[in-house]
Amino acid sequence: MEFRIERSALAEAVSWAARVLPVRSPVPVLGGLLLDTEGGRLRVSGLDYEASARIDVEAAEVLRPGKVLVMGRRLLDICKVLPDGPVECAVEGSRFTVSGDGARFGLSVLPLDDYPALPSLPQVRGAVEAAEFAAAVADVAVAAGRDDTLPALTGIRLGLDAEAGTMTLAATDRYRFAVRTLPWKAAVAGGESADVLVSARRLTEIARSLGRSGLVSVALDAGSAGFEHAGMRTTVRLLDGRLPRHDKLFAMENPAVAVVGRARLVEAVKRVSVVADGDSPVQMAFSAADNSVHLQAGYEDDVASQRLPATLEGAREITVAFNPGYLADALASFDEPSLRLLMMGAGQRAMVTGEAGSDAHRHLLMSVKPPLL
Repeated sequence: MEFRIERSALAEAVSWAARVLPVRSPVPVLGGLLLDTEGGRLRVSGLDYEASARIDVEAAEVLRPGKVLVMGRRLLDICKVLPDGPVECAVEGSRFTVSGDGARFGLSVLPLDDYPALPSLPQVRGAVEAAEFAAAVADVAVAAGRDDTLPALTGIRLGLDAEAGTMTLAATDRYRFAVRTLPWKAAVAGGESADVLVSARRLTEIARSLGRSGLVSVALDAGSAGFEHAGMRTTVRLLDGRLPRHDKLFAMENPAVAVVGRARLVEAVKRVSVVADGDSPVQMAFSAADNSVHLQAGYEDDVASQRLPATLEGAREITVAFNPGYLADALASFDEPSLRLLMMGAGQRAMVTGEAGSDAHRHLLMSVKPPLL
C-alpha cells in the first residue's frame, strides 16, 4: 500500500473514524484503524462492540492499493504534529510509514486477519436535514440521564412517524423531559414507522460530526441505527428498553403562563446561581401587578436577586423554584428571543416552549418547593 494525501485531509479522516475506538479493550486490534486504498480512494474505518465509523476520502492519490491496520490513537497523534502540506504513507514490510516535509514516522502494523468485519448499514428509512438534526439532538441530550445503572435513561428516543413525516427526539432523567420534533423525509412513501432508543452520548457525537448541510440518511434495524452523510457512515447499537411516554406528562390543565425574554433570563439565572450552593434552587416569583419576575437564590446572608420584565397571562401570580443547572440547560436549549413558561405551581410540573407555544420543542421541568430566604 502507498498513497499521497494532504495532512489536513488525513488528520480529519483519522480523527473522525477514531471517535468510536475504545479507550481500553481486551482485544488489541479494536484499538486499530483500518486504512484501505482499494478503488482509488482512501477509506478509514474503526469499530468497537457498540459502534462503527467509516469515512471515504477522494482527495488521496493512490500509488499502490492495499490495506493496513494500525493503532488509531497513535496515528491520530502523528497526524496532529505532521507539518502542513502533502504527506506520503506506505507499508514497508511490517511497518506503516508516514512522512512529510522531512518528518518521518513508523508504526507497527496489526494483524488484519484478527480484525472483525465492519457491520453493514441497516435498512435506510429516510433522511433529515443535517443542521436541524444536530440542533435537535443537542437540545434534548441535556435532559438525558448520566447514571449507567439505568441505561435506558441514558438514551435518546428516536421516533419516526411515516404518516406525519416527522422525527421525534426525546430524553429524560426523571427530573426533566426534553422533546424535539422535526421534518422527516421517508425513503419510501407510506414506509414503516419506528421507535428506538440510542445512546445520548453516541448520538450527540454522531450528530456533531456529520456536517452542517445536506441530508443525513437514517437507517434502522432490530438492533442498530446507522447514519450516512457526505462519505461518512456510522452505526451504533441500540439500547434495550423504552423511555416513558411524554404525552400525559406534557398535558397541563389551566397552567399559569408567563412570557420572558430568553437572553436576559439566561443571564439572570447564571448571575443569581453564583450563591446557590450545591443544588439549592433558584426561586422565580411572577407578578402580574408590575409585569415582572423576581429571581432569588441563596440562604441567610449569602443571597442574590434580580428582577426582569415578564408578561403574566391572566391575573394569577405564581412562585416556583428550580434546580439552577436544570433550569440553565433548559433555557440554553432554545434560540427564540422570548420563551413561554407554563407552570402548575410549586413542586409541580413546569414547561418551557418558544414564545409562539410551538410543540416542536418542549422542555419539562419539575419545580421544587421555594426556599425560605
